[in-house]
Amino acid sequence: MGFDLRQVVAGILTLTMFVMLGQMIKRDHFDSPQEKLPGGAQDSQVIERGGLVKLSKSSKGPWIEDIEELKPCWSTVFDQNEIEQSRGYVTFSLTNGPEYHVSQIADAMVVARYLSATLVLPDIRGSKPGDERTFEDIYDVEKFMKSLEGVVKVAKGLPDQISIRDLAAVKVPNRVTEDYIMENVEPVFKSKGNIRLATYFPTANMRKTAQKSSSDSVACLGMFGTLELQPEVNEVIDSMVERLRTLSRKSNGQFIAVDLRVEVLENKNCHGSGSGAKSCYDAQEIALFLRKVGFDADTTIYLTQSRWDNSLSVLKDIFPRTYTKENIMPKDKKGKFLASEGSEFEKVIDFYICSRSDVFVPAISGLFYANVAGKRIASGKPQILVPAEIPGTSALVTNYLSPYVAKKNHLVYSCFC
Repeated sequence: MGFDLRQVVAGILTLTMFVMLGQMIKRDHFDSPQEKLPGGAQDSQVIERGGLVKLSKSSKGPWIEDIEELKPCWSTVFDQNEIEQSRGYVTFSLTNGPEYHVSQIADAMVVARYLSATLVLPDIRGSKPGDERTFEDIYDVEKFMKSLEGVVKVAKGLPDQISIRDLAAVKVPNRVTEDYIMENVEPVFKSKGNIRLATYFPTANMRKTAQKSSSDSVACLGMFGTLELQPEVNEVIDSMVERLRTLSRKSNGQFIAVDLRVEVLENKNCHGSGSGAKSCYDAQEIALFLRKVGFDADTTIYLTQSRWDNSLSVLKDIFPRTYTKENIMPKDKKGKFLASEGSEFEKVIDFYICSRSDVFVPAISGLFYANVAGKRIASGKPQILVPAEIPGTSALVTNYLSPYVAKKNHLVYSCFC
């Protein structure tokens, strides 16, 4: 049997990416909400008057109302001369789930536009061997290509005459700068003519920076204006959200999504740094946190955990309406979307349900939390609560708003207004 050299090279780059991501995740911790907010309990009304959040008066419990969706601020006018003559091709793969996809798309777009290269539609590779999909298995190809019109040339594949030997492997940091491209990517591109790109993540935070660049509009478009789900995936997520709202009749159709995955907790040092900063919280800690900020036993909770695990029972004892995907997915869709635990389909479902829930609680720090936060903020859903060990029996929910919201320091605020 012959080997496909394209797959070999792509596989090596994907493996390199996983190693880098593993090293990055170990260093990540939550920013403390208490340190970021102006003060203690008396500051709840300050937060509300500042326009960040407004507690719902129509629902029982500490539910926070949606706000108006933010409007894109990035430029939609691009110099057409920069893309008229393609000088080569940039290929890449989407890996590790949608929280990484948005950044990988943005970096590839910035690189391709800077080089006046044609961007090749990526494939999608999961973390397990053989978990490979086409772009259209998950995302809407036509809408993606249309969103890039006038910005970057896009091709659905490489021309037949281009050999795998023509692709030079290049790694770039997330949020790649034009200076980095000029010094480290452009010389390789000029020499080889075509490159295969892999993004690595020096940090998992998505805080905005004061540094401005002419590529900012391209990066904003890439992160927030290109990826839409294909219809079947979207329909499955719609049906699951509707099921959760039906199960939440006692809380006015509202539910909480918690990113809590047992396999991650087992492999992660949740106390991490010497300062005591935590990078994750287990089921018992999440249950106590939610009760102390005021959610009652009738609250519906969606967990990103793939299948039920006995360690979650302590959460279900306090909140009986706690569900995983297998409880709420339509039966006729389970064969395709739950066929293998931890598949790209499951990651996409989790990402978009957490983006649409009435409250999002990240039990695990990292890029999933950061990019779900960005999507929620842009769509007017600032109800992101960072868990903490609360002394005493109760606390105001507004004291635990994510610093991304409380301090408006997420990258999304550089792209929207």
